[in-house]
Amino acid sequence: MSNTARHPRQILVTSALPYANGSIHLGHLLEYIQTDIWVRFQKSRGHQCYYVCADDAHGTAIMLRAEQEGISSEALIERVSREHQADFATFGVAFDNYHSTHSEENRYFSELIYTRLRDKGHIATRDIEQMYDPVKGLFLADRFIKGTCPKCRTADQYGDNCEACGATYTPAELIDPVSAISGATPEVRSSTHFFFKLPDFADFLKQWTRGGHVQSQISNKLQEWFESGLNEWDISRDAPYFGFEIPDAPGKYFYVWLDAPIGYLASFKNLCEREGIDFDAYWRADSDAEVYHFIGKDIVYFHALFWPAMLEGAEFRTPTAVNCHGFVTVNGAKMSKSRGTFIKAATYANYLNPEYLRYYFAAKLTSRVDDLDLNLDDFSARVNSDLVGKVVNIASRCAGFVKKLGGGKLSAHCTEPELVAHFIAAGDEIAEQYEAREFGRAMRLVMELADQANTYIAEQEPWVLAKQEGQEQQVLDICSVGINLFRQLMVYLAPVVPAMAEGAREFMKLQSLDWESRHDILLGHEIAKFKPLMTRIESDRIDAMIEASKEDLVEEQKLKDAPKGPLADAPIADEIAFDDFIKVDLRIARIAKADYVEGADKLLKLTLDLGGETRTVFSGIRAAYAPEALEGRLTVMVANLAPRKMRFGVSEGMVLASANDEGIYLLSPDAGAEPGQRVT
Repeated sequence: MSNTARHPRQILVTSALPYANGSIHLGHLLEYIQTDIWVRFQKSRGHQCYYVCADDAHGTAIMLRAEQEGISSEALIERVSREHQADFATFGVAFDNYHSTHSEENRYFSELIYTRLRDKGHIATRDIEQMYDPVKGLFLADRFIKGTCPKCRTADQYGDNCEACGATYTPAELIDPVSAISGATPEVRSSTHFFFKLPDFADFLKQWTRGGHVQSQISNKLQEWFESGLNEWDISRDAPYFGFEIPDAPGKYFYVWLDAPIGYLASFKNLCEREGIDFDAYWRADSDAEVYHFIGKDIVYFHALFWPAMLEGAEFRTPTAVNCHGFVTVNGAKMSKSRGTFIKAATYANYLNPEYLRYYFAAKLTSRVDDLDLNLDDFSARVNSDLVGKVVNIASRCAGFVKKLGGGKLSAHCTEPELVAHFIAAGDEIAEQYEAREFGRAMRLVMELADQANTYIAEQEPWVLAKQEGQEQQVLDICSVGINLFRQLMVYLAPVVPAMAEGAREFMKLQSLDWESRHDILLGHEIAKFKPLMTRIESDRIDAMIEASKEDLVEEQKLKDAPKGPLADAPIADEIAFDDFIKVDLRIARIAKADYVEGADKLLKLTLDLGGETRTVFSGIRAAYAPEALEGRLTVMVANLAPRKMRFGVSEGMVLASANDEGIYLLSPDAGAEPGQRVT
């Protein structure tokens, strides 16, 4: 048994918490795939490694979206959590626990950390002036205020910066500011806020950020903030707010960014309670365990300054390391909805194997903070060449001969012990690259081995020998070596392509593909019938994915372009004749069933009962209604509208709804109407 297996490390790993207010897209997936690969590698090495995450479920934005949809904030975050977890599972991201910041564990740790900081004098209070929406009755964050830029006079700019000229300013400097929520003119009001005294921890943070806990690029960036001086951090928000109330401060709530990182502790505590794990062994101040956070470079300020300072002040241990990554670009440019390159996880999975993306990200990831470009032509060529053309090709070339000449059993002896030993020894360097998060280098080393395996098989030409009498054993020996080499490669690739690895494990009838298993050479070992483990990427599937992403945008735009406000605010359409109007067959319909549409943010799938006839209609009313609130309800539909083929299915009509600034409203008949009746 190896030293690794005898002395396993205790490792806790987290990814940043996705906000419970939108879909997972490819930009998000980079982080979760990177983390999952590293976690799977650690587990393969025999370490005790836990991977936890949660939905970031608090804040004004979630409260407002729930209100817009006519559901509770709790119902919204529960639904989004289900969607997020389904997307992560589709891409093989295997959390040991996925929780929510809206949990009792998070409330407990938020209050505990806050009160410890408060009792040590690290919390201050003072009055501040803010913009207030008199119609909605709430204070407005900068992003909820719009107006004309005071520098370049461009209209419809947010309250903190201008997208046209890049200027920064305060909301009070905007020309004609309005609330983006209600359209009302904001008022300036005073309110008492609570502040975390970050400057108290300046000396500690200077030492911590230079102590190998962050990449050098990040450490250098943090020094700029030290030079300009650390500011106290506003950690409170006024009611109404969806979150946790601050102890002994009625009407004051913890700002979402305070309890979001505490969600790491909460999710792990939830796992500990369920699995009997010692929570304190990982989080007490003198813990020997390792804690790693994987995050994007845009939230480094919170994770490398506020978070370690909070932990230090509250007598918890600080992270072993905060590992930052860059952003995802597509074809060299920022992800774009109009170009179809702002791709949701669910949309991608409708067209392409998620493991293609896992491998491509791995092949390009380094330990640095550089952005990663998803070049779709390179993506296709790399996956087809490496996974299909090199790795799977080894097994497919050899398996048939083993089945035919060995009765499905490998040769009882190894004719190339040095070659197999070389592949086994290569695992040490590949492991070093995985450990250092240099996944791109690890993949290059694996593919160099794959090239060597293919060269060996090509030079031996078993297909030629198989035609010669008396060469059966030699052919079996060659192909048995090939299968052994394939096994080594799948051990090394398993953290990256776990589903493909599981198929390979079943094909080779192995108990495990963990890191240590590579030392065992398969002799006289039975294998199963070979089935394709990975197929080539076809360009038309990529094209279809891009078009589907554009269609997502079209559906979103339809809702944005729908007339808002009273009818008088929108021009009346061109006049039609009465004969034209009576061609429209309006019918009463009962909504028998309503479902979310996977991969579509705006649509609901409605099954309509017309009194003996059933129709399926896709309607862009998801923002306003939860499916369960619609079932059994009567509405009005256009029954003789020509069916429209959509990528989600065929829509056999249209339900009628109105819209204004407050939301979308499905039309309903008065009591007494029956399904199938014509509306006259």
